[in-house]
Amino acid sequence: MLTKLLSELQNIPHISYKEHAPMKDYTSFQIGGPADVLIQPENIDAFLACRKILQKTHIPCHIIGAGSNLLVGDKGVRGAVIRLSKPFNTITREGNNLIADAGVSLARLAAFALEAGLSGLEFASGIPGTLGGAVYMNAGAYGGEMKDVVTETLYVDAAGNLLSLKGNAHEFGYRKSFFSWQDAVILRSTITLTPSDPEQIRATMQDLNNRRREKQPLTYPSAGSTFKRPEGHFAGQLIEEAGLKGFSVGGACVSEKHAGFVVNTGNATAKDVRTLMELITQKVQEKFGVTLEPEVRFLGEF
Repeated sequence: MLTKLLSELQNIPHISYKEHAPMKDYTSFQIGGPADVLIQPENIDAFLACRKILQKTHIPCHIIGAGSNLLVGDKGVRGAVIRLSKPFNTITREGNNLIADAGVSLARLAAFALEAGLSGLEFASGIPGTLGGAVYMNAGAYGGEMKDVVTETLYVDAAGNLLSLKGNAHEFGYRKSFFSWQDAVILRSTITLTPSDPEQIRATMQDLNNRRREKQPLTYPSAGSTFKRPEGHFAGQLIEEAGLKGFSVGGACVSEKHAGFVVNTGNATAKDVRTLMELITQKVQEKFGVTLEPEVRFLGEF
């Protein structure tokens, strides 16, 4: 089946692919075994053509963006991984709206908004990852969330239909959305912003990014916040008060700078990270009676 897939992919324009692609090269954790095949479409038509072939050949398909919220198993991923990142990252402006492909990085989108003199995305300028992943999980920071700015999303459902959501139909909640429980792929979103002074926008972005650098372990590979915020608590504070700051399993370590981050100190395996996460969850549950839920997504064979 894989041979047939590779043969058919050669006939699709605006697409690139790689066999036995090491997923550590495509995740911010810099961890993960090989995917059978990694496919990178350049536009929506190429993605739809690729997806049609995968359905016809019955090959499992997994969609990722920049891999900034992802832990891939050491044994890799069977089937195909479709990566919606560069060059699947077109942005256009229509008045106060930015219409952007799912593969656009939040940093680039925020910078585009700044240059356009549009306010509302300042909070996102330092969040790693792509627009698609951010919409999927309603990413947020420093009081802002994607729900505040996303007004329409184009997606493809399990049957291959191109559909769109508007406004409240996104069902945004804390680190979740309509897409959290749907077999659907986000392709493009419309971001509605407010005209403002570019210098004020720039100053706000610089302030937030300075705060991020001061508080977060950005010098080590990680997947950002490892756990979701439990209701009434902060995950990092619970982990620190459980005495786990600096605790490590193999090359995975609870950050000394911010206990809400598990970092790769240089040679961590997916097993190291997952074991450490399980230990953290157990200790916090025992000490505080609070169940931590991973914010990191798991993919592949562990």
